[in-house]
Amino acid sequence: MSRNESRIYVGNLPPDIRSKDIEDLFYRYGKINFVDLKNKRGPPFAFVEFDDPRDAEDAVSGRDGYDYDGYKLRVEFPRGAGPRRSVGRGRGPPARRSQYRILISGLPPSGSWQDLKDHMREAGDVCFADVYRDGTGVVEFLRSEDMKYAVRKLDDSKFRSHEGEVAYIRVKEDHGGGSDGRVSTRRSRSRSYSPRQKRSSPTYSPMRRSHSRSRSGSRDSYN
Repeated sequence: MSRNESRIYVGNLPPDIRSKDIEDLFYRYGKINFVDLKNKRGPPFAFVEFDDPRDAEDAVSGRDGYDYDGYKLRVEFPRGAGPRRSVGRGRGPPARRSQYRILISGLPPSGSWQDLKDHMREAGDVCFADVYRDGTGVVEFLRSEDMKYAVRKLDDSKFRSHEGEVAYIRVKEDHGGGSDGRVSTRRSRSRSYSPRQKRSSPTYSPMRRSHSRSRSGSRDSYN
């Protein structure tokens, strides 16, 4: 049994989420080995590891899209992981596409499409994200204005992967691109850019809702 088959990714969490809250969300699906909550910088996300991969599969099926006080949770298997049989979700980046595409370069080796999507949510609603082995990636937005904001504000921004690797990424609008949205001029992971005089991290503003939330683990309403 692969350990990765028992591990799930949980994104689009409220800014004040705690590890105990996440345990309350998933305990009913089976024994949890650990919860790894990442909430130091940027939008919070977490990894949850179950004792049994079948429990992880049930958790993905039961909690993906779950409305947690107005936050529609994204629950899926990390890329390249998950059960050998398909459960219809969690097997890669979301399939919805749009024409409002940006190209990313300079990603650290451990940067995942989940990390990239979370980073780009500062600009607006992301409908698709993917990364490639050479440190490049592609992100698509639902609206043109969100794409343009990302190019203006997130170019040369500080990106942190779920493993803690940090890099300053470059962002540009895709004016043509190939069918898969890859950056046409390939760059190796070892290539670096000349640093600017001043760098600033994106300012995250995840507090879209201010009403209080009951922390009961028994929530059964779905969108």
